[in-house]
Amino acid sequence: MTTKDDIDESSAPLVEHLTELRNRLIWSVCAFLVGMVLCFIVAEPILDFMLRPIEQAMRALGNPNPVMQYTAPQEYFFTLMHIAMVGGLMVSFPVIAYQLWRFVAPGLYRSEKQAFLPFLIASPVLFLIGGAFSHFIVTPMAMKFFLGYADSASLLTALIPGIGTSPEPVVVPAATKEGIDIVFQGKVNETLDISLKLILAFGLCFQLPVLLTLMGKAGLATSAGLAGMRRYAIVVILFVAALVTPPDIMSQLILFACIYPLYEVSIFLIKRMEKQREAELRAEGLWDEDIDGEGAEK
Repeated sequence: MTTKDDIDESSAPLVEHLTELRNRLIWSVCAFLVGMVLCFIVAEPILDFMLRPIEQAMRALGNPNPVMQYTAPQEYFFTLMHIAMVGGLMVSFPVIAYQLWRFVAPGLYRSEKQAFLPFLIASPVLFLIGGAFSHFIVTPMAMKFFLGYADSASLLTALIPGIGTSPEPVVVPAATKEGIDIVFQGKVNETLDISLKLILAFGLCFQLPVLLTLMGKAGLATSAGLAGMRRYAIVVILFVAALVTPPDIMSQLILFACIYPLYEVSIFLIKRMEKQREAELRAEGLWDEDIDGEGAEK
């Protein structure tokens, strides 16, 4: 039997629900537009920050004045607009999440609200951790690998900086030099896309504990079941890492090394929830070993 304290009373007709949904959407869109305008004002510093990994990689390879280009008159403007849209979504996300919560919350039980609140907080925090890890660690390594490979024409020297390079640069006279120079002339929008895709990939992959723990909360996954699927999880994680990262083994292994521990953390969290649920049912005298305990798994 539900009481007034368990669930919010909501006898509003469909029209009122649609009106509330419209108002929530208007607030969300307005917050996004304000965030986009604010980010567009500072889009150039944000772009400099996003291009920092490739700048450091180019300087490490001996280029004292890194230069990037755009090949269409509108390209730079739309690159800044791209930054403004992504940044505006991130800035306005707290407002959008709050509006979504205010629309959904009246239909949830108090226990459901208390259960979902930690996940709503953990999800953006894990996304930011994954994005920061990508930008400050993975992206610089990927840029150094690609540019180093083109500069050295050797996989070994790309993976291990300093191998195969002479202490002093050898100057080849222009008159005796043969062949074609292959020079990196990076485009701003393409380099930005690589950085944003890596941030998105790592941010989403870091949501694994939230997803699995929610499935455990809903009874769709158990700690024993996840533990028994470790070998399959390793294959799936390796496949996803190869799919969402640039085609170099280092960034794929780094993503795997980050995601698999999160899988183990998810198993630990679900096991804790199962123990708490068991303790609550035992205290209420509702625990049945054949149904809820080890007897149910045989």
